Amino acid sequence: MIAELGLAALWLAAAMAFLQLGLVYFGLTTDKGELLATVRPVAVMQGILTALSFFLLVALFLRSDMSVGLVATNSHSAKPWLYKFAGTWGNHEGSMLLWVMVMGIAGAAVALFERALRRDTHMATLGAQALISLGFYAFLLFSSNPFARANPAPADGQGLNPLLQDPGLAFHPPTLYLGYVGLSVAFSFAVGALMTRNVDATFARAMRPWVLAAWILLTLGITAGSYWAYYELGWGGWWFWDPVENASLMPWLAATALLHSVTVLATRDALRAWTIMLAVVAFSMSMVGTFLVRSGILTSVHAFAVDPERGTFILGLLALYIGGALALFGLRIGTVREGAQFELVSRETMLVVNNLLLSVILGLVLIGTLYPLMTEAFGHKVSVGPPYFDRIAGPVALALVIAMAAGPLTRWRKDQARAVAQRLIVPATVLLLAISAVSVFAWGRIGILPFLGLVIAAGVGVGSLAPLWKRNLRRTPLFTYGMVVAHLGCAVSLAGMAADSAFTVEKLVAARPGDVIETAGWTLRFKAISPIAGDNWTALQGDLTASRGGAAVELHPQARYFTTPPTNTTEAALLTRWNGQLYVVLGQETEDGRWQLRVWWKPFVTLIWLGGIMIAFGGALSLVGRERRGWLQKLRRREALI
Repeated sequence: MIAELGLAALWLAAAMAFLQLGLVYFGLTTDKGELLATVRPVAVMQGILTALSFFLLVALFLRSDMSVGLVATNSHSAKPWLYKFAGTWGNHEGSMLLWVMVMGIAGAAVALFERALRRDTHMATLGAQALISLGFYAFLLFSSNPFARANPAPADGQGLNPLLQDPGLAFHPPTLYLGYVGLSVAFSFAVGALMTRNVDATFARAMRPWVLAAWILLTLGITAGSYWAYYELGWGGWWFWDPVENASLMPWLAATALLHSVTVLATRDALRAWTIMLAVVAFSMSMVGTFLVRSGILTSVHAFAVDPERGTFILGLLALYIGGALALFGLRIGTVREGAQFELVSRETMLVVNNLLLSVILGLVLIGTLYPLMTEAFGHKVSVGPPYFDRIAGPVALALVIAMAAGPLTRWRKDQARAVAQRLIVPATVLLLAISAVSVFAWGRIGILPFLGLVIAAGVGVGSLAPLWKRNLRRTPLFTYGMVVAHLGCAVSLAGMAADSAFTVEKLVAARPGDVIETAGWTLRFKAISPIAGDNWTALQGDLTASRGGAAVELHPQARYFTTPPTNTTEAALLTRWNGQLYVVLGQETEDGRWQLRVWWKPFVTLIWLGGIMIAFGGALSLVGRERRGWLQKLRRREALI
């Protein structure tokens, strides 16, 4: 009964989306803006129905209802409740229903709370959102029904992929989906503005919170996913340039450029065409990522579907939405009035440079991700791995960081090159000192990219604080603090990446219990191998102690075995210190009774994820600061009228 109710709610939500699209079309073609009052409750009802459908699917997973095919394929009665709950979206159909639910709730929020847009633009935005939703409803109902019955129903399920049985599953996918859906809303705003020829600062101020929220969530999702893969897969790296990892990075790059552009349009009424185009590109990248993950053309631990028919469906949606948006852009962009002018030396110019560099990186990552797929289609297998991305995209990324540091030091509209150079004296001095320090301690022992990363991180870290120089800190707007924290987070992450690349020490040994391992100043004592059992797995656990000039700390790397489905996994043991992490992985037993142990000492690697959290926190400060300022301005206007 629960499955039937969930499917019925999904059909009704699709009907609401169709009705919403019809009302918008009628309202726009007949110039009846008052129909917006009718569209709003329809959008809200759509959001309620999608939420009901999703939470009924959650109930089926929590109850281990094996009569539903999705539950039988992706769950097991012996799983801990957390993985039953999170396992709802740890599969293809469930994750798509989560996507649709978030999209429905976002559309309801736009309908309820957006008051700044013109009526026709607001209606066109809701119409675009309904059109996007209809495509995903069709995909779920006709290609990926999450409520389909299993006939006959098995006695128990096949279980969830053991690599996904981690608390990260409860956080990483939902934050990414929230980010993707935020970009879909920004896309709908852009389409609505183009349809009604209303690309101005008011439109940008309405869109900016959605872009900023999407960017924050994407940042958190990518940061969490990076750390999850780092400790779960046991390979010791924080980014593998896997195509599916790139699928989340590409929308983030486009969203970063869009965030800069929409901020300029909202505050300075410039970069109108840039903003519209980047909104289309950002959503396009989220659709490309969806296609890569769900088409079956990739083999990855991250990928969900292996059915080419589903990939064809998504490819059709991508062509429809993105092709239609680009056609609309081409037809209407000529009618968009030019925004405010600015001089060559200005903050607007620096933001354009940032956007260009972000676009170049996005293009390089997109080419590196899709090129192997295109060559394979013609019968040639080509591998594009970290060397390509590091050597091609790495230098551009360093140039981007330098431009990012110079931007806040430049004034809006018009500035003087000499004045900008004077403001750059302090960061440049720190940069030179960093070059000297790194040259003395590490010259000849590290590569050129890690060297540049370390010294640029030092200069950018100081330069990011420049907006606070000579200011009354109590009166400094909260969104300025947000910009400072986010840019400082970029410097912190860059320092962590460079330090990990430059100074990581790795040691692979075959040891017996009782042996002592020395590496990077650490002393590890291999005490024993112990069998242990978890809720739905068994494991062989290595018992070690690690010390470095202090008290010994116990470490317990594991080699786990799951029976449903039969899978072997590794659980790394991590010892975190202020200056890095000790990372230990237990391998297989050799023929002579020794055990393979892989040990890494990774100096300052945790700065990578600390910086990611700082970037997201800075974005949150900016979001709260902008919204708080807007609310206070409205309150003052009301008081003035009274």
